[in-house]
Amino acid sequence: MPENPPHHPKQLARRIFHRTLNAVDPYLAIERCLSVSAHTLCCSGREYDLRAFPDLRVLAIGKAAHRMLDGLVALLPGETNLRCVVSAPAPPASSGALRPGGMRRSPSSSVQYFIGGHPEPNEHSLLAGQAALELMRSPSPQTLVIVLLSGGGSALMESPLLTTLTLADIQQINRTLVTCGAGIHEINTVRKHISAVKGGRLAQAAHPATIVTLAISDVPLGRESALASGPTLPDPTTFADALHVIAKYNLDERFPEALRSWIDNDSMPETPKASDPIFAKNQFELILGMHQLFHAAHFFAEAEHCLACCDNSTDDWPVEKAAEALLAQLEQLQASNPDQAVALIADGEVSSAVIGNGLGGRNSAFVLSCVEKIAGKPIVVLSAGTDGIDGNSPGAGAVADGQTLTRAQKAGLNPQDLFQRSDSFRFFDQLGDAVVTGPTGNNLRDLRLLISFPREEK
Repeated sequence: MPENPPHHPKQLARRIFHRTLNAVDPYLAIERCLSVSAHTLCCSGREYDLRAFPDLRVLAIGKAAHRMLDGLVALLPGETNLRCVVSAPAPPASSGALRPGGMRRSPSSSVQYFIGGHPEPNEHSLLAGQAALELMRSPSPQTLVIVLLSGGGSALMESPLLTTLTLADIQQINRTLVTCGAGIHEINTVRKHISAVKGGRLAQAAHPATIVTLAISDVPLGRESALASGPTLPDPTTFADALHVIAKYNLDERFPEALRSWIDNDSMPETPKASDPIFAKNQFELILGMHQLFHAAHFFAEAEHCLACCDNSTDDWPVEKAAEALLAQLEQLQASNPDQAVALIADGEVSSAVIGNGLGGRNSAFVLSCVEKIAGKPIVVLSAGTDGIDGNSPGAGAVADGQTLTRAQKAGLNPQDLFQRSDSFRFFDQLGDAVVTGPTGNNLRDLRLLISFPREEK
């Protein structure tokens, strides 16, 4: 398929998306949050004299770990000694500081590198969990731990409290949790209570060290303790909450026998809470989240002469319900501004049940559910994951406009048929409208752009 000209609405939507991704680069976010001058590390107004912390340890966990670590290493004095553990998917090509085998900029530093599994833990995930606990071993008041945290960390680092559990057991537990119908908050409630590195237990292991956690969030505002299952944050959920989730979804019957016996014998200990003194010297900074994503997308939409509005009210809605609500809101915005292009920007995640064996994810499914609704209208819809990953497909998402349905029919593609087969990626790939970025080294949830143009500009 020939590419659309730069002024084409679909290209405009792609341009806004890619410029937004560039603006929320984790490397730049670290640079904005941290500064180092005369051996003093300043983090959002708090200062740490690195000479008072000769024992510097760094843990980088999540999809953005590489870019975050790149940013940190670039700021530290060249003679800084540090020990580092990293677990992430394979590094993006743009990552310069870290490679399997070491950190190029600081030869006196030691790094342990793990390619953890996502969305399911793998052997490296368990090795990363053990290495993280070893990294926290024997701390002192002169120990400074910097934790670089981003989405995906729950699977990329794990170490079970019940040490007899095998990798197969842990993968079975993970599959049981994510397929039982529980919400992510409920899933994390159970995860935290059976893990040695989640729910604040990593901070517990590092006490009495000072901990600075810098986070890039793929969870809703106010739920930061759910990010990577909150390894350094107090856990607001309780042992009783975990038991309630297990009973609600009959998880006991699907968990490995060893875990069932452990839970039934009341062996599951409580996670540390906000009043615990282990958190007294902890600093947590959210360096990228929903606000930064919205701000960047809003800025670039208005730079393209669109009147822009941000909305996250459809977070976690089913794709078709979210599509109807957002398109209705877009039409209202256009009706109030009939002579101007308008852009509705939404973030968060929609839910898309997998009912077939095709290729695709929630982003391409969302756009596919819009194709018939926008047919013949001067509207373009783009939805893509900021991590560059959409379900089991090689794409990040997709883009469609008012001509997509006509083009699909000419190509012999039936939107409803492919939607029912969970094959949304193939639909857009054949039309040249898949959004493919590859893994971005970031994870700020999904971004949806709905743009409407005045009728005379069709």
